[in-house]
Amino acid sequence: MNLSLQEAESLLDNLLQAGISLKDNQLVVLGVPSPYLSLALNKTAGTNQFNIAAQNCYSKLSGAYTGEISPAMLQSMGVPYVILGHSERREYFAESNQFLAEKVDAALACGITPIFCCGEALPVREAGTQNDYVAKQLEESLYHLPAEDILKVVIAYEPIWAIGTGKTASAEQAQEMHAHLRASIAEKYGKDIADQISILYGGSVKGANANELFGQPDVDGGLVGGASLKADEFKQVIEGLK
Repeated sequence: MNLSLQEAESLLDNLLQAGISLKDNQLVVLGVPSPYLSLALNKTAGTNQFNIAAQNCYSKLSGAYTGEISPAMLQSMGVPYVILGHSERREYFAESNQFLAEKVDAALACGITPIFCCGEALPVREAGTQNDYVAKQLEESLYHLPAEDILKVVIAYEPIWAIGTGKTASAEQAQEMHAHLRASIAEKYGKDIADQISILYGGSVKGANANELFGQPDVDGGLVGGASLKADEFKQVIEGLK
């Protein structure tokens, strides 16, 4: 929840003019606040550099849910991605794993790719139970899906204890969790499917650490927070993609 309309437009213009060049296996998705979705869609139309994501949607396609945004609305606008289960949504709005399963189903029903966030807070990490905790988030929100639908989901691991706290997860810690999640998916759906699913890292990714993080074998990209609000910094992050 950052930037005025004018500031958002300036950021988009700076990104579009930054000369970013992506390989065929790379993609940049901009998670835009809902009031600016039309602006972002129009600005990026005709480019193959950027796609657009909504930051959230509701679990129903329509109805008396004043103030919410349905995936059917996003579909009608041509929004291809939606971020679901972000740690702030879980914490501030008490979104449960079951509720997120319903959101995932609603997004997929509208042909929208969920970027599904998972991750543990500091007490879970300190107790050493983070692997089971995060795997349970996947199990309760995603593992009801058939194989053809799980392949449509992008997963983003957020070590909540490393976001805005000054603590930083090491590249090795990121790799350890990503490998665990991929192994959990492989156990449920098979190695071939697990290897095809993108798992992003979302713990204070910035230009200075992007190259090392994205160099890990199971880290397929980043879910970028504050660094995405500065065009030059965000460009550095993008250039760290492998």
